[in-house]
Amino acid sequence: MTSIHSGSSAMVPDLFDLRGKTAVVTGASSGIGEAIARELAAHGAKVVVSSIDLDLCNRVVHDLVAQGAEAVAIRCDVGKPEDLENVIESASASFGGIDILVCNAGVGPHFGPMAAATDAEYELTMAINLRSILRLTSLVIPGMAARGRGSVIIISSIAGLRGNKMLGLYGVSKAASAQLARNLAVEWGPQNVRVNTISPGVIETPFATAITADPLRSATRKGVTPLRRFGTPRDIAGVAVFLASDAANFVTGHNLVVDGGTIVSDGS
Repeated sequence: MTSIHSGSSAMVPDLFDLRGKTAVVTGASSGIGEAIARELAAHGAKVVVSSIDLDLCNRVVHDLVAQGAEAVAIRCDVGKPEDLENVIESASASFGGIDILVCNAGVGPHFGPMAAATDAEYELTMAINLRSILRLTSLVIPGMAARGRGSVIIISSIAGLRGNKMLGLYGVSKAASAQLARNLAVEWGPQNVRVNTISPGVIETPFATAITADPLRSATRKGVTPLRRFGTPRDIAGVAVFLASDAANFVTGHNLVVDGGTIVSDGS
């Protein structure tokens, strides 16, 4: 996959050419979301950079525009229905219909056994990691269906694919988001709307510092990962470009694991 900035004299291969398409990315002010926004823009998409921190969104947009991309920043707390409505209305007003939706915003407020989670932690986890995605896709997908095309990408986690002693509640929410993607894929496939999930392993972001910054945990996880490293946000961004592009035209309802092989390893 060739990565270039919009306006470059180089050509993006046709299969990965996102020119003429509009993308909305939530949680895009840092980490995985920021990397996805940058790569979508590099492949020609007009990008709406959205998160709860407008200043950080503006920083990302400033960089993208300086590189020749079309991008706008829109503040959005995905836990608030009115913010979700506003980001979609504002995105449509800026760039027209939405072709690519990346639901990346997520939280993990509880670390420990599930029985120890408070009601507030449970409600926040499910509200952000599941309910907000259903609300956002319900706002966006009908417009995609009316135009006969669209790609929705939900960022899940390998925590949703296996048991975890400390991230159980988070994992349950992520497993549910992957099932949501499968259901939406079935519902909207006849209108040529594709819905897929990416399940990252440990990615070097602030969210994963409990593992990456701990020498013992870090060494243990790398030791059971065939590629013997943690992922980078750009590792996930490349997969998002694939799922958003024509290269993935026959891919829907899929949960694409991007973890360096951790989940398939027997630990040897």
